[in-house]
Amino acid sequence: MKLHFEGNLDYQLAAIEAVCDLFRGQEQCRTEFTVTMPGDPASLFDTDSSDLGIGNRLQLLDTDLLKNLRDVQLRHGLKPSEELKQDDFNFTVEMETGTGKTYVYLRTIFELNRRYGFTKFVIVVPSVAIKEGVYKSLEITADHLRALYGNVPFSKGNNYFLYDSSKLGQVRNFATSPQIQVMVVTVGAINKKDVNNLYKQSEKVNDEKPIDLIRATRPIVIVDEPQSVDGGLQGEGKAALERMRPLCTLRYSATTSTSTTWSTGSTLWTPTSKKLVKQIEVASLEVEGGHNKAYARLVSVKSTRGKITAKLELDVQQGAGVVRKEVTVQDGDDLEQTTGRAVYANCRVGEIRTAKGPS
Repeated sequence: MKLHFEGNLDYQLAAIEAVCDLFRGQEQCRTEFTVTMPGDPASLFDTDSSDLGIGNRLQLLDTDLLKNLRDVQLRHGLKPSEELKQDDFNFTVEMETGTGKTYVYLRTIFELNRRYGFTKFVIVVPSVAIKEGVYKSLEITADHLRALYGNVPFSKGNNYFLYDSSKLGQVRNFATSPQIQVMVVTVGAINKKDVNNLYKQSEKVNDEKPIDLIRATRPIVIVDEPQSVDGGLQGEGKAALERMRPLCTLRYSATTSTSTTWSTGSTLWTPTSKKLVKQIEVASLEVEGGHNKAYARLVSVKSTRGKITAKLELDVQQGAGVVRKEVTVQDGDDLEQTTGRAVYANCRVGEIRTAKGPS
């Protein structure tokens, strides 16, 4: 069975245009840099060699970008931003669950490439389940996207891949390829600077640090569910995104987060622009079991020597994934800290009470 994708839904096109119009006036342009090639241990005449790296390049002035941003916001009935800081190019697109959020940002990649020549994109997701879902979406939409964009080269392994710390050669190809390159990675795989191979010199990239190659490309970073990726109050995820030195960060969210201590950037598009509702049915690429929303179920309450506790079933961050498990809590516990997940921001345990049941 082959899936058919509707390519002209007006609200999806509006969300795509909102991002693309942000760069109106940008000419097709790329930056080039030197990437050292791995030496051949068997060569008797080992000499230094290099290859050409290809990266995104922004030509627009801050004032041009701010004008474009304000034009987009006014067109969609949003309050225009007063300023735009160069070190915080974060732009938010809010889309209700079930309206094709993943499809929209995948197609936006191709539209940005067609209009402005941008080629390097990193998709950061909060969990392994969503990472696998996005990768599957890339597979099943590849033919559709190629058909829409003049058969531009786009194939698994060559143009899109899942980041794997044991396959760092893929990062080198990401940096040197002149074609569209999409790297999909979980925030858990990049936010531990002290232990992650991304930040260590590797012979697979000729003793360079893979993160330096990514930084040199000035990637456009796409964040799926930023309220889960950012990393709560500590912001480890947001810090990891900044270390990639993105040209800009596009934050695609089904839920607006207001609890973070930093700015979530300028909003480009919201569902209210088209009066969308969650019940609308489209060719959605959302992933079941993605743990995108806060979940809690009371299992039991216990009183021991005057100390009252409760057992809750929660979605807890465990390594690079999320596990639904039972957790013991007491009055005042912060569920964001308990679970390690930003989706529980501002969720605290209130007063727990017990009473003797009927005999």
